[in-house]
Amino acid sequence: MNTQANTAMSQEAPPPSADARVAARDWPATTAELDDYGCAVLEKLLTPQECRDFAALYAREEHFRSHIEMARHGFGKGEYRYFRYPLPELLDGLRTALYARLAPIANAWNERLNVAMRYPAGHADFLRLCHESGQTRPTPLLLQYVAGDFNCLHQDLYGELAFPLQVAILLSEPGRDFTGGEFVLTEQRPRMQSRAEVVPLRQGDAVVFAVHNRPVNGTKGAYRVNLRHGVSRLRSGRRQTLGIIFHDAR
Repeated sequence: MNTQANTAMSQEAPPPSADARVAARDWPATTAELDDYGCAVLEKLLTPQECRDFAALYAREEHFRSHIEMARHGFGKGEYRYFRYPLPELLDGLRTALYARLAPIANAWNERLNVAMRYPAGHADFLRLCHESGQTRPTPLLLQYVAGDFNCLHQDLYGELAFPLQVAILLSEPGRDFTGGEFVLTEQRPRMQSRAEVVPLRQGDAVVFAVHNRPVNGTKGAYRVNLRHGVSRLRSGRRQTLGIIFHDAR
């Protein structure tokens, strides 16, 4: 009887907090992957139910400040909506917890590249810098693609202050909800051919990746390589993604 009761309680236990689930990740391994490839996967950052809950918000306009149709701006095909403040609690918690783990990586990259900017340890302090620079609009977003849609290779830079890493969480399940639609990252090194990285994701997985550039070690020290990211053509179904950008926009 006690065993059954304990099992029922275990099944009903809520998911860990944003802080707990982020803290539980292998950050030394994640740091190494980011240093080597410019991206790293955090598996099962969201539960399937949380993915469905976020995806369902797309139809509720009260959560968003703007709606963008990519084709109108030459961004590709598909659409996305920027959240308004206040953000949903879990999204706000993940943005804060992930920033705290990524800020030391960003600072180490800037040090290697001899860039003076150092990011504060806490996300609230970084947002304060953004707002003092006139960047006050929230940047987390929900993206939606249907068959034939794609996202051109791009960089998400919204002002003078741009955090060099961001996160995308896949809310849909490949093979069940959609086919195609792979996350793609390209890296262009000086005097070399571009390198492409296709990142396989499952529902609830997050990919952390470089927004603009990152350091790569060369014979004369670290040098800067530029990166762009996008989504390949969706073959069928619908693909939804939660994007977490850490700097605010003008």
